Amino acid sequence: MSPTPLLQPAAFSPPRLGLALASALLSLPVLAQDNVAPAPLQRVEITGSNIRRAQAETASAVQTLSAADIEKSGKASVAELLQTLAVDNQGSVPTSFSGGFAAGASGISLRGLGTASTLVLLNGRRVAPYGLADDGQKVFADLNIIPLEAVERVEILKDGASAIYGSDAIAGVVNVILRRDYQGTAVKGNYGKTKNWDGREARASITHGFGDIDNDRYNVLLNLEYSEKGAISNRDRAGRGAVGRSDLRDLGFSAQESLSGAGAITDNNAAGSAVNGNVRNPDTFDYYNRGNLAGAGFTRTFPGAACGNFTTHPQGDPGGGCLIDAAQQYGQIQPRQKNINFFGRGAWQLTPALQTYMELNLYHSESRSVTTPSTISGSVGYPGGPVSNAAVALGAGHPDNPYFGREARLRYLAADVGPRTSEVDSTFARFVAGIKGSVAGWDIDSALLYSQNKVANERSGFLLRDVAFALLNPTAANVAAASLNPAYAALPAGSVWRIGENAGLNSPALYAALSPRISNDAKTHIAQIDFKASREVAKLDGGGLGVAVGAEFRHEATELNPTTGTERGNIIGLGYSAYKGSRNASALYAEVLAPVLKSVELSGALRADHFTDVGNSYTPKVGVKWTPLRELALRGTFAKGFRAPSAAENGVGGLAAFSTASDPLRCALGVTLACDPASIAVITSPNPKLSPERSRSYSVGAVWDPLPRTSLSVDLWQIRRKNEINQEQTDTAIAQGHVARDPSTASDKPGDPGAITAVLASYVNSAQTTVRGIDIDARQRFNLGGDHGNLVFDLKWTHLYKWLRTEQDGTQRDFAGTHGNCDVSNCMGTPDDRVNLSATWERQNWRVSANVNYRAPLDNISFKNDPDGCATHFADGTDAPRGCRIASFTTVDLTARWLATPKLEVFATVQNLFDKIAPLDPLTYGATGYNPLDYAGAAGRFISAGVKYKF
Repeated sequence: MSPTPLLQPAAFSPPRLGLALASALLSLPVLAQDNVAPAPLQRVEITGSNIRRAQAETASAVQTLSAADIEKSGKASVAELLQTLAVDNQGSVPTSFSGGFAAGASGISLRGLGTASTLVLLNGRRVAPYGLADDGQKVFADLNIIPLEAVERVEILKDGASAIYGSDAIAGVVNVILRRDYQGTAVKGNYGKTKNWDGREARASITHGFGDIDNDRYNVLLNLEYSEKGAISNRDRAGRGAVGRSDLRDLGFSAQESLSGAGAITDNNAAGSAVNGNVRNPDTFDYYNRGNLAGAGFTRTFPGAACGNFTTHPQGDPGGGCLIDAAQQYGQIQPRQKNINFFGRGAWQLTPALQTYMELNLYHSESRSVTTPSTISGSVGYPGGPVSNAAVALGAGHPDNPYFGREARLRYLAADVGPRTSEVDSTFARFVAGIKGSVAGWDIDSALLYSQNKVANERSGFLLRDVAFALLNPTAANVAAASLNPAYAALPAGSVWRIGENAGLNSPALYAALSPRISNDAKTHIAQIDFKASREVAKLDGGGLGVAVGAEFRHEATELNPTTGTERGNIIGLGYSAYKGSRNASALYAEVLAPVLKSVELSGALRADHFTDVGNSYTPKVGVKWTPLRELALRGTFAKGFRAPSAAENGVGGLAAFSTASDPLRCALGVTLACDPASIAVITSPNPKLSPERSRSYSVGAVWDPLPRTSLSVDLWQIRRKNEINQEQTDTAIAQGHVARDPSTASDKPGDPGAITAVLASYVNSAQTTVRGIDIDARQRFNLGGDHGNLVFDLKWTHLYKWLRTEQDGTQRDFAGTHGNCDVSNCMGTPDDRVNLSATWERQNWRVSANVNYRAPLDNISFKNDPDGCATHFADGTDAPRGCRIASFTTVDLTARWLATPKLEVFATVQNLFDKIAPLDPLTYGATGYNPLDYAGAAGRFISAGVKYKF
């Protein structure tokens, strides 16, 4: 497979353009030479090595983003920038995914191996992970904690680094390096909105530093930032393609499908939740809408329940349901968020050779997200098993029951309760105190670190199962169960929950009992002491032989308490997630850098880790760099890596979450509704016997600088991860019968066992994954001559040849270029091409940049050669979207900066300059109607401007 099939006639695509552009640039002569004397070489420490070196290029591929790169991207945060990079792929967590387990945070997933396999460092040291694990399993560092104005650069090591950093560095390392010193004062502010005048983004910062480390022997740097983001609602993007819409009948989908309008009556004994209520005939099991005055067997009719009294949404459900688009009416593209971030650093030169330093990070975030009202029949699970709510019914004597006198099942969207909301408060702290310098010829660095994260999540709009059942159907059993709730017990005897057109008769006390505020909290912390030393110990033909040694000890602890009521499955539609665990980890490591010849540099590292819960791990890494010509370097690495299981995976607790899957058993019986993916509960239990994940990574590449202003690097790489800690694949567990079903939901098809209420799974070392790809990095700088400035082109392109997962039974699934793997965050797919292309014009006090971000198309299948074929279908049974393909997506961002005076800088950004609309994606659960990767196409053109002033 080739990422550039240039011999085949094909339509224009940015990857082909990028390669052609890079080739063209390399073939052009340099327009002018800079007569600048070379600066003296300084020894620096590069991410991926503990040995200071004179050359920035190592055997490993490292992508560096300077503060200027971050500025010209136009992104408002480091998190936003990192998630547009070509090296990021499936499994990353955007802040906009407010409906996930890790709401309020943002994480990066290098090589698509997940946030838990990407190690994030701050100034080369770990940070406490976010308190809420992604998908209830994957513990990761929240990128939002990074103070934007304090960033000096970001280094991304794009191969395995466990030999240097220990656990979690399987896919690579993101090392955010903050400023070490500063003098003066700078204030900065910017403000922006979308073209729809929403999604407000405001940011203000002040940076102050004093003291000269050379003359005063000290420096203090203080940085304070405040930012706000306004909410963007789905309903405010009406008419923007499929963005924010779940009712896609105008695009050829059926109202009968779960992805379409809420309230549809889909089949015998199957119906969606209607805003005025769908009720099941007790004899035929057919559902009828309460607003239907001719419902079969009705003993009462309700003219006030007419659909037109609740919505103006276009109707047309052939089953007779009352349709609304709940996702469009209530859902959000972006939640509201407020952040405040403080970073302080002080350094004191004790002696000419020794310096002490302290760092303090404080971060607080408040995020509020809104989603659809609760339904009353959503099944849930908890570690004790599945809880089916399919039997929820209007009691025989309920005054709103069309089958008055007989109990009748109800499917109801609780719009009278209001939308479900989540308010997440996150507080992060990190303190480092250390000493570094030279002792007896060794460069040393040692520090104490403490870091913690606390998260509180408060929710409203969710329904208590026992109270809802009792208020709708007050049988003796239901009332007895609900009476354990003091708020319900305080209601007048015989209280019922009036629905639809009669909801105004309900008292505030009834709603308080039915839908109280519920909450949970989490805490993680790391305490660490480390020491490392490096020096040259001998002279080789190519230079000094460098060695480094180090030791590290840390204590890790994490605890997530379950959301109130989920520990017994009593919150309708809300999964259970809780875990607790702690451990100690200690490590010894050594590294060597050997320039054996002037043109050959060898490197090696070995690390031994011991964990109190999973034992020992020994991880080596070797590398070679050969420079046959001054302009050309060839490089290669081999490394082993590991990831120790987190407390969510091997601690105490469990997870009951939701995924998307079809039901092949019922589909084969002719229940057409079961043939398309639908939301199902997945109950997963921790496993204390888990072993660490293991990996082997390989890379081979070249760096070529054929001309003074031209640079090109190409790196082929592969990562193979074994002992992978996963839930069983959802569809595999279904095929093996590891499910719970509700027979009462069976249709009239012979042998129908009823709908799946939950998939039963556990975490196991179940699989291995092989990811193989190529990175291309090209840069060309032109001097335009005269007074016209410089023009700089920059290309970053990552292509995946394969993303192959092998199960225990030998079954293989290649997700590269498909919509899989839907068992990871967002179900956003695995693009096989991601490209970043920028062009920057620099002239005196001006800098203007155009940035192109490209995501390749996705086959709308679960994995390559999936025998089930296309994942979604149109109403006529044909593949959806057309060709079973999610279209590619490309945006252009424009930034401009003007240094008006030496102290005043003015800047502006237009993101998604051409207002490209995100293409339809009906499969993902991380957004409605579009892929979370294409967030910019959902929000629309965004314009911001700001100023920076230095005192």
